[in-house]
Amino acid sequence: MLNASLKQLSGLLAGKKVSSVELTQTFLKRIAELNPALNAFITVDEDKSLAQARAADALLATGNAGPLAGIAIAQKDIFCADGWRTTCGSKMLHNFIAPYDAHVIEQFNRAGAVNLGKTNMDEFAMGSSNETSYFGKVKNPWDLNAVPGGSSGGSAAAVAARLCPAATGTDTGGSIRQPAALTGITGIKPTYGVVSRYGMIAFASSLDQAGPMAKSAEDCALLLNTMAGFDPRDSTSLEREKEDYARDLNQPLAGLKIGLPKEFFAEGLSADVAKAVEEALAEYRKLGAQTVEVSLPNSKLAVPVYYVLAPAEASSNLARFDGVRYGYRAPEYGDLVDMYQKTRAQGFGAEVKRRIMIGSYVLSAGYYDAYYLKAQKLRRLIAQDFTDAFKQCDVIIGPTAPTTAFNLGEKSDDPVSMYLSDIYTIAVNLAGLPGMSVPAGFGANGRPVGFQVIGNYFSEAKMLNVAHQYQLATDWHTRMPQGI
Repeated sequence: MLNASLKQLSGLLAGKKVSSVELTQTFLKRIAELNPALNAFITVDEDKSLAQARAADALLATGNAGPLAGIAIAQKDIFCADGWRTTCGSKMLHNFIAPYDAHVIEQFNRAGAVNLGKTNMDEFAMGSSNETSYFGKVKNPWDLNAVPGGSSGGSAAAVAARLCPAATGTDTGGSIRQPAALTGITGIKPTYGVVSRYGMIAFASSLDQAGPMAKSAEDCALLLNTMAGFDPRDSTSLEREKEDYARDLNQPLAGLKIGLPKEFFAEGLSADVAKAVEEALAEYRKLGAQTVEVSLPNSKLAVPVYYVLAPAEASSNLARFDGVRYGYRAPEYGDLVDMYQKTRAQGFGAEVKRRIMIGSYVLSAGYYDAYYLKAQKLRRLIAQDFTDAFKQCDVIIGPTAPTTAFNLGEKSDDPVSMYLSDIYTIAVNLAGLPGMSVPAGFGANGRPVGFQVIGNYFSEAKMLNVAHQYQLATDWHTRMPQGI
């Protein structure tokens, strides 16, 4: 059951081979046993989860349930869920109980899914290793000495260790795809605006996007069918017709043109990751796909552009955390200004403070034109590179991350080295494109490798087809960590 797909679990539930309560209890027991070592979950509320499971069983009994009814899904702790502690991995919100549901949570509730708990994450989604969380580091189930990636590292570790069948994540610069690659699971970041950001605690509003994390592309398609949809409460939500992201899964790949960006296969890519990606490309050629070289000449600027724009937006979004209305408040202070200063100094971690200060600097008078405005212009050039590349190919494939998972603490004192672990993923967010990571084997150290599929706008169904056909021909996505 632990390795069953969402479709298989749905069949078991519909056929009354297992109840939602029994399924939920199975995963709750597994969390109790394994989470102390992994630290993948921040909050688990057995009573709430089992109450939802009982409601799901009642829905299943009517015979009118959807494919996710009764299935337990872990939720990244960035989504507000009514009555659940919602911390965003920060001391600032360590005791915050959300009074409403995010759009994504509403969608899962309507589908009859069960909220299994809230997963650990880098504080306010700022990090690439899940080491900045106020609630402690998450460990990679493939090697407890390694990071799981970030910021959705808790969700990634939970799926990889089979603490849950699937989970939600968010991706601002690679935070679904990079941890998916480092833990050997599948994760997709949809086109910007396809999934509503309502109730998703903001980091960088023009970049943040929610998406699913699961064992396979087929599972991700089923999850995205539930998560996607227009929401008038989010001004960036796109009003589009509902689509079935699983519709093209079984289409053959004959004639598919895969673009290989020469900039992604250059200096900085480790040999073992390059080897695994090349072997995946060889598999695609067997499936009838063709490969063509493309160029993304401005992709080398993606990291510096991102670390101007994202902190600028973060400095604005995080201004709301002042100790007045909700969240942490310093216990001792003199006056209002002193309360603001002490609350923010004590409530935010080092990485969040670093980004707020950078953001405030680039937005300040005298520096706005030199940094922020120039970064916005470069963002447009990066997006244009992708537009030009897609004139020559259907999808782009390359590595998700330059290396396999690095050791805990290895890059904690070197922010620039940490930031470069997202070098292949950030440009996708800057352009607002969809991207996904697919398991592709293991590196020299036995840690997972993932490759990235990048699609044109609204081509999620095509990307999922490309990933699914590869997964029918390989079994990397079914592998489980030893001892788990």
